[in-house]
Amino acid sequence: MGAVRRLVLDTLKPHAPSIVELSMRLSDLPGVEAVNISIYEMDLHVENAKITIEGPSIDYEKVVEQLREFGATVHSIDEVVAGRSIIDDASTPQDPHQG
Repeated sequence: MGAVRRLVLDTLKPHAPSIVELSMRLSDLPGVEAVNISIYEMDLHVENAKITIEGPSIDYEKVVEQLREFGATVHSIDEVVAGRSIIDDASTPQDPHQG
């Protein structure tokens, strides 16, 4: 079975701990080489964050467990790449046009 190499998650997290601390903790998980967290919406108590994780063998359950420890929840899994290498999305006619 192929390993998960990239996960893109839409999450909801409290303001504390910071995304710096959360990204460092996620990057310490086995099979994770890189973590990118972007805040795209914020209110008084929580932040909506896009979390991108890459590595040779990401354990989704361990990622979710770590997020829960930080008080975060996963709204959706927006992208998964699995297999021996990472490929990017190919453009298709269904993609929205940017212009």
